[in-house]
Amino acid sequence: MSTRMEIISGFYDQADEATRLQRSRHGQLEYAVTMNYIHRYAHPGSRVLEVGAGTGRYSVALAHEGFRVTAVELVESNFSILQKNSIDIENLRAIQGDATDLSGFADRTFDITLVLGPLYHLYDPEDIHKAIDEAVRVTKKDGIIFFAFISVFGIMYANYLQGNWSLGQEENFTKDHKVRHFKEQLFTGYDVTEFEKLFEGKPVQWLATTGTDGILESIEDRSDFEISDQDFQAFVEWYLAFSEKRELLGNTNHLLYVCQKQG
Repeated sequence: MSTRMEIISGFYDQADEATRLQRSRHGQLEYAVTMNYIHRYAHPGSRVLEVGAGTGRYSVALAHEGFRVTAVELVESNFSILQKNSIDIENLRAIQGDATDLSGFADRTFDITLVLGPLYHLYDPEDIHKAIDEAVRVTKKDGIIFFAFISVFGIMYANYLQGNWSLGQEENFTKDHKVRHFKEQLFTGYDVTEFEKLFEGKPVQWLATTGTDGILESIEDRSDFEISDQDFQAFVEWYLAFSEKRELLGNTNHLLYVCQKQG
């Protein structure tokens, strides 16, 4: 039986994570929407923690904008690139670590905490709540926390309409159509309401649940898909106006749960 670390590392050792948010329109949209929401709450001088920073796409950009950024990444192959990308950036510190254990940071340290990847790969309820609780703990009172997650329906639409629907249905749902979360599942998806319920009883106030890439990942591989740079910019502006609409959230692959620390 493979460990969580082995499963995640096996994937990212082969994936081109460094360009994921640049090489496709759905990646570009995810980046644009996420940065838009970060900028709504980050203020000059904010201390930012990114947990699951990957190769540093967000952390490097935010550091260049003048924020004091600490980037934590678990996977060795991603972390080595993150280290290289952070060279000579004085206000960016890269640390190898796990979202479920942020004991190296004191309580109420950061103004903004970004958890933009770890919950894609956590299936055990204890680990899920550890990651959430640790992010909340290290965030200052009234600070803002962003948790990225994946829609199970977005997973199905994006990955299992190529003649393999039955496989996806078996992997992601039980016989009575309940969402499945299990160890060997590389990416675990949620019903939106199911994910929001994880925060019941936590010392946070919900601010928004928003989609970040819409239906683009589901349709971008179609031979007739085409969108110019000009139209794409118009699409981004249009999407931001509707990205929180509840009736659209299940269609998007990646989502953000945004909340404010209360205690």
